[in-house]
Amino acid sequence: MIEIDGSMLEGGGSIIRISVGFAALTGEPLRVYNIRAKRRNPGLREQHLEGIRAVARMCEGRLEGDWLGSTEIRFYPGKVRGGRYKVKIRTAGNITLVLQPLMIASLASDKPIEIEFEGGATDAPLAPPVDYLKNVTFRLLERIGYKCSIRCLRRGHYPKGGAIAVARLEPCEELLPLSCVHRGEVLEISGISHCVRLPHHVAERQATEAKKRLLQAGLDSRIRVETYPPEKDPHIAPGSGIVLWANCESGIIGSSSLGEKGKPAERVGQEAAQQLLDELSTGMAIDRHLTDQLIPYLALAEGPSEIGSSELTLHTLTNIELAKRFLGADFQVEGGLRRPAILRVKGKPLRLYKA
Repeated sequence: MIEIDGSMLEGGGSIIRISVGFAALTGEPLRVYNIRAKRRNPGLREQHLEGIRAVARMCEGRLEGDWLGSTEIRFYPGKVRGGRYKVKIRTAGNITLVLQPLMIASLASDKPIEIEFEGGATDAPLAPPVDYLKNVTFRLLERIGYKCSIRCLRRGHYPKGGAIAVARLEPCEELLPLSCVHRGEVLEISGISHCVRLPHHVAERQATEAKKRLLQAGLDSRIRVETYPPEKDPHIAPGSGIVLWANCESGIIGSSSLGEKGKPAERVGQEAAQQLLDELSTGMAIDRHLTDQLIPYLALAEGPSEIGSSELTLHTLTNIELAKRFLGADFQVEGGLRRPAILRVKGKPLRLYKA
């Protein structure tokens, strides 16, 4: 049994998500203790529970200690099976985070897996928005051989949630190594600015201000505005946000910002644009959020990978430690915490876990 201290390094929910995903993939029994010990409200929250329970259903595994507020779980995985699964989230927990362990576990399946999400958020603080997942994360994963998609039928925003989405994870025989250090030239900047249950001009103002800030830095952009006529708006509560991504010669750099009550739409657009410019200024090919998301997959690639990250975060270091524990992957990190870094990875090929 692999034992993981949930208070190590980042000490948050990603430890339980990534650990359970790795356990289902490798077939290794797992114990995680001190879950989210560094958080103000330690223990499992609704979104963590729904994610790990869905993984357990997917592999016909057994969970112990899976209750709200629990600080320790044991997980005895079975064989991951393809098919269609349903995940219901009763809070505004973010769907993109709930999906993380499912994406790792699904690598063990030889058939497609579909996950229907009901409830939760597609756009919430401290989590990648669904448009970032589709246009940044999934595009890089497809480049190394893992094809994922998600259809957002209804957005959900904090604090109400209420999203409806369907994710599809295709079978993957092998993951290719990735060499993506310096970004090179910016080829194109695109984006999506949206609002729901709000006037159309909110999304327009977000997009206009983002374009203006990027143009001041000498960069053109194409930002699509997504809104809904009041009589056809299916969403249960108001919300807005913007996601930007820069397609570069090597890599994709993403950024985002969310609207909130009392926050001007112009500031939302400015934040996303400035965040993108800050990421681009490092010259690295992978933004700080995508870096930690890629770690599990690079640790399963057929050969050595090398990536340049705009910022080394505790989330990335935590995922590196988990990949070492579960897979015996070898990592070399050149650079310091909260600074640009180059990561070199030599892992254990995915085929070893698909027998």
